[in-house]
Amino acid sequence: MFRGASNITLDSKNRITIPTRYRELLLAESEGKMVCTVHTESRCLLLYPLSEWEELELKLSRLSDMNPSERTIKRILLGNASECDMDKNGRLLLGSVLRQHANLDKNVILVGLFNKFEIWNESDWHDAMRQGIADNQDGKLEATERLADLSL
Repeated sequence: MFRGASNITLDSKNRITIPTRYRELLLAESEGKMVCTVHTESRCLLLYPLSEWEELELKLSRLSDMNPSERTIKRILLGNASECDMDKNGRLLLGSVLRQHANLDKNVILVGLFNKFEIWNESDWHDAMRQGIADNQDGKLEATERLADLSL
C-alpha cells in the first residue's frame, strides 16, 4: 500500500527516483515494472505497478468505442500510457508528453494513493491542496454517503 507525499526531483535525464520505502514492494509486486499515464481530471500523472495497471486495462477493455464518453476516457488513459521499468537505483524515466501534461520541472511531489501514485509539479500540488481544503471548509465538496461514514 502506498501513502503519503514525498518530495522528489526530476533529474537532468528526465528520471524520478522512487523513495526507498516503496521499492521493495514494487519489486515484489511487479518486478519494478510500472505504467504511467495522465490523470483525466487533474494536471498530474498516474503511476501504477504493472499488476494494478493490468486490472485497470481489463476494465477499460470493457468500455465501448461507440460511446463518446467511454471512448474519450480510453483514449486519454491508454493513448498516454507509457511502460516504465524501475532500474536498480529506483529510477523511472518519464517521457516528454507525460512531463508536459503535468508541467513537471525539477521539483516533483510523488503521492501514494493505496494502489497507485500521482506525480505532481510541486507548486501545482500545493495549490491543489490549498484549494481542496478551502473547498471542503466552504462546503463545496459533495457530501457522499461514503464520506459521511468517514470520521476524522
